[in-house]
Amino acid sequence: MTSENYRTVKGDAGMVMSPTGSSTQGSPLTPSTSKPIQELPDELIQAGWAKCWSKRENRPYYFNRFTNQSLWEMPVLGQHDVIVRPPPTGITLFYYLIISKPWNSSSEDKQGQATTPVVYWDLDVQTNAVIKERTTFDYLPPHPEIELQRAQLTTKLRQHYHELCSQREGIEPPRESFNRWLLERKVVDKGVDPLLPSECDPVISPSMFREVMNDIPIRLSRIKYKEEARKLLFKYAEAAKKMIDSRNATPDSRKVVKWNVEDTMNWLRRDHSASKEDYMDRLDHLRKQCGPHVTAVAKDSVEGICSKIYHISTEYVRRIRQAHLNLLKECNITAESPEVQDRLVYCYPVRLSIPSPPQPRVELHFENDIACLRYKGEMVKVNRGHFNKLELLYRYSCIDDPRFEKFLSRVWCLIKRYQVMFGSGVNEGTGLQGALPVPVFEALNKQFGVSFECFASPLNCYFKQFCSAFPDIDGFFGSRGPFLSFSPVSGSFEANPPFCEELMDAMVMHFEELLERSSEPLSFIIFVPEWRDPPTPALTRMEASRFRRHQMTVPAFEHEYRSGSQHICKREEMYYKAIHGTAVLFLQNDAGFAKWEPTTERIQELLVAYKISGRTLSSPGPSCAVAGDRDFKPGHERSASLDTSGGRDSSSPVDKSAPEMANV
Repeated sequence: MTSENYRTVKGDAGMVMSPTGSSTQGSPLTPSTSKPIQELPDELIQAGWAKCWSKRENRPYYFNRFTNQSLWEMPVLGQHDVIVRPPPTGITLFYYLIISKPWNSSSEDKQGQATTPVVYWDLDVQTNAVIKERTTFDYLPPHPEIELQRAQLTTKLRQHYHELCSQREGIEPPRESFNRWLLERKVVDKGVDPLLPSECDPVISPSMFREVMNDIPIRLSRIKYKEEARKLLFKYAEAAKKMIDSRNATPDSRKVVKWNVEDTMNWLRRDHSASKEDYMDRLDHLRKQCGPHVTAVAKDSVEGICSKIYHISTEYVRRIRQAHLNLLKECNITAESPEVQDRLVYCYPVRLSIPSPPQPRVELHFENDIACLRYKGEMVKVNRGHFNKLELLYRYSCIDDPRFEKFLSRVWCLIKRYQVMFGSGVNEGTGLQGALPVPVFEALNKQFGVSFECFASPLNCYFKQFCSAFPDIDGFFGSRGPFLSFSPVSGSFEANPPFCEELMDAMVMHFEELLERSSEPLSFIIFVPEWRDPPTPALTRMEASRFRRHQMTVPAFEHEYRSGSQHICKREEMYYKAIHGTAVLFLQNDAGFAKWEPTTERIQELLVAYKISGRTLSSPGPSCAVAGDRDFKPGHERSASLDTSGGRDSSSPVDKSAPEMANV
């Protein structure tokens, strides 16, 4: 029984770094020039080990055809510490070069290779995450034609959202609110599309409702000067009166709003010596008095916006799904369901039960240091360093395409998917992909055995083991699937989630369930914004958790993040300062605490890594100007936030942003 993305039942098990080892299926990447000398115990042979001969070193070495590991010394069953693999020689080297570049290298390509790229990842770190062996996923395999249709419909859905906010409420959509809506919906969505929601309960998104409501009657922005504060107070008072007059409000609501607005106008006319703080205090008072009444008259309309967008999304998902199924039917492709064993294995990438259809031609050319991939006139771009990274991840993770014949089309689908999720605005959505600095990852790995990211993507991951938002396409590049459906038994993990409150809360609940169930060493190191006014439910829950072993705060402006657009941005734009503090919490069960205890020495090494990574930056980065807002309004729920350099400033009702994704 075979499938495109799940070569055989034994083949898939062979790709797993099984602690017990139980497969005999060979790997297409076994060095062809090696001479197997079967002088090993049966247990090691069954675990995939073979004794081979290195022509280069003129001595034997041990190779695992399941994990592609090589050791000079006799392996010990159950141990998977990896040393540098013997360099490929002869036919093996030739095979490596041919497979790595199935496209023709132009003189421009060769010229670009002379520049040594900066590497922001370490794909040699092996996993210590153990899971129960799981069956294949029934996601439909990616295809450029379907991805192009999904991109067009998602863009159209964004336009609908913009029009509804403008026509019904007279406001621009809150910045990044559509992106946060996608995240929040995916926490509860049981639908079939990897990007657009289609089966959610409740239908009304708390995130979208909260953010649109927070911009009614007007959007409040960051205030620097006294005159700006005066104008903002006047505009709010005028907009509140206009809204209460034009909507179906109760007599009591009209009376309260009009009286407070008139009182504010009189105060503005007679007091010309007020300070900025006086104006902001007055605005705060006016919003507390008028806010509940404005919310009451706008509630039905805003709920209508949320409901309309969701139902349009549901219809779009139906169209995409039907087109996808028709394409597979034309290719006579059907799903297969390989059997799995009830055993513990080292985690391995997502495998699909449905083979991939033939892929269309995707054109590739290089412009200096940028790889440009084009399909039907739609071009996506990625810098050469990250393009090479995707090659490596694909080589390590994909088992249905040994000759890289589908590589370019899958890279196109991957970059297009994230491009569409980000949005079309300048720097929009880059907060979804922010990442920790490289020295911090190195310290996490060295001091706490971290080898796995709970929220990442093939574009921003540091390790080759990670969870991400889109298993249907990311799985070919190493993703273990969405974290909320990933259930490790043991291992050491880093979690830097998108700062969407619903997602962070679901993440903490999942952590506690996993820690409660497992008696094996299990550790999660979580990085979340230090928001205290008021604290987020996720932060409150973690601080009260019985699994909390240590907590520290990295102060605002004293640390940085890697940009979400790192795969395309300039090198000098790679890092930006975090304008909010970051809370770092250690959640561990007893065995995890015993193995990876956050001792004073280890914590000090982590803090030193932050200092090492610090650099002089002229600004907090692009996201501070365009990223998602975190507005807190008295009398209202605060808006969800998801932005990379976000801050939480309680001095005024202003833009408040936050950092990183990676993925649901």
